[in-house]
Amino acid sequence: MKLIQTVAAIGLSLLLGACSSMAPATRPAGWAAPETLVPPSAFHGVHGLAVDAKGRLLAGTVVGNNMWEVDRKTGAAKVFIAAPEGQADDIAIGPKGELAWTSYLQGILRVRDSDSGPTRIVAKDLPGMNSLAFDPKNGKLYGSQVFLGDALWEVDPSGAKPPRLIAKDLGGFNGFEVGPDGQLYGPLWFKGQLVRINPATGAVTVINSEFKIPAAANLDGKGNLWAIDTRTGELAKVELASGKRSIVAQLATSIDNLAIAPEGTIYVSNMADNAIIEVDPTTGRSKTLLSGKLAVAGGMKLGAGSLWMADTFAFRRIDITSGAVTDLLRMQASDLEYPSIVGIGAKQLALVSWFTGSVQLIDRATLKTAAMLHGFKAPYDAIPMDDGSVLVAEIATGNLLRVSGADFKERKVVASGLAGPVQMVLGKDGAIYLTEAAGNLVRVDLASGAKTVLATGLAMPEGLSQTPWGSFIVAETLARRLTEIDPANGSRRVVAENLPIGLEGGPGLPPPYMVTGVAVGDDGTVYLSADRNNAVLKIKPRH
Repeated sequence: MKLIQTVAAIGLSLLLGACSSMAPATRPAGWAAPETLVPPSAFHGVHGLAVDAKGRLLAGTVVGNNMWEVDRKTGAAKVFIAAPEGQADDIAIGPKGELAWTSYLQGILRVRDSDSGPTRIVAKDLPGMNSLAFDPKNGKLYGSQVFLGDALWEVDPSGAKPPRLIAKDLGGFNGFEVGPDGQLYGPLWFKGQLVRINPATGAVTVINSEFKIPAAANLDGKGNLWAIDTRTGELAKVELASGKRSIVAQLATSIDNLAIAPEGTIYVSNMADNAIIEVDPTTGRSKTLLSGKLAVAGGMKLGAGSLWMADTFAFRRIDITSGAVTDLLRMQASDLEYPSIVGIGAKQLALVSWFTGSVQLIDRATLKTAAMLHGFKAPYDAIPMDDGSVLVAEIATGNLLRVSGADFKERKVVASGLAGPVQMVLGKDGAIYLTEAAGNLVRVDLASGAKTVLATGLAMPEGLSQTPWGSFIVAETLARRLTEIDPANGSRRVVAENLPIGLEGGPGLPPPYMVTGVAVGDDGTVYLSADRNNAVLKIKPRH
């Protein structure tokens, strides 16, 4: 009932917003200092957890490329290993205090023997290197590929020997541990099972099959396997001997991994909330150690008095007055595909994922999926048009496509040769205005496909929005500033500087990486998503 009321309220706000009108703002003399609308947070999605020999809680991020250290008493977080080396999907502690972690997007497994020791790459060229664990008795190291691969390996911690394939096509052997018997215990993500795997033979034994999407499991040394279900948000205890499952705590969906401290406290990560939750295994009571309002502040558009945000692990609505954030869809609890960009049309929203090459169309009235389109080559923006077609900008091809027809199977090139199209908006004159990673602001005539360059020399321009008086506000992420550009003569002025934008990606990733979103309200207020710290900023005009 609460969800129905929320959807109804959002639908009403869209209707009222569409029906309201006001006189457009005039060009201001300048802008005030940025204000915080949504506060910043640690992490950019949080995944693997581990408590090391010193009692430190370590947390891994993939999108943010950092490994973090979290104070278990206060929740204060600081970067422990910086990007790009620190990219960590999972973290493991060896019997001698070694630290090992998987760099998922890089296909690498890294090890270091001490805080001051060098880091060595012990496995590489394994796409989707996801989870890992040491055998606490003999120091053997195991790692698994999930999503971008599906295999289990034994990895030499010294890096001297190549990895040994144990098994493949398992069904996604995710966050796992090695038991005192030398067997591997963990979940099969795509099969809903907890299993035991013999590392010598690859033989799989099913322990429990009652999960929707089991994401990770840890042993407690008392004959139990603790596991989380990312779709349901449940933390469960499973008896190894019988396979009996007991739900101990109900948490939010999108939980990703867990770690058990020596005294028994269970820590659970939530990728959509940038949260780490502390759970008492005896009582099931939970408390949030730290969290954020957004996971990865990314592509953002303004419509009907709200900001619509695609933050990789969720789709959210932000109230432009209060900054209140409302969850609309969350990863694993819905059909989201890691969207980091949002486009807006009169009747639909488009959630865009360059990672999966997809465009997901959302009905603005019901906030339900209207269509899921695949097969794009690194799409970086999309606009649902009034005629039912969708414009899609592909950074990998430099094409602007119009997608239409039955099941959107017709794909026509509107403009080609674009120099890295990043973000686009439909201008007041009916043309498309877009930023190019090469440093340009351009206009594309939809009828002819002709491109006109309006400004050059911009420092990695990403998000843009047209002002009520006709100019464009552009985020220059390499320069960490917002710039106003007059399309008539190319003149510029600075809106704000020294902004927390321009999050860097890793090797082989698209240069814009996570998009900095820009939106301008009817009163001339500028809104900015800050991808370096997950804040949303509000910059008011000064007249």
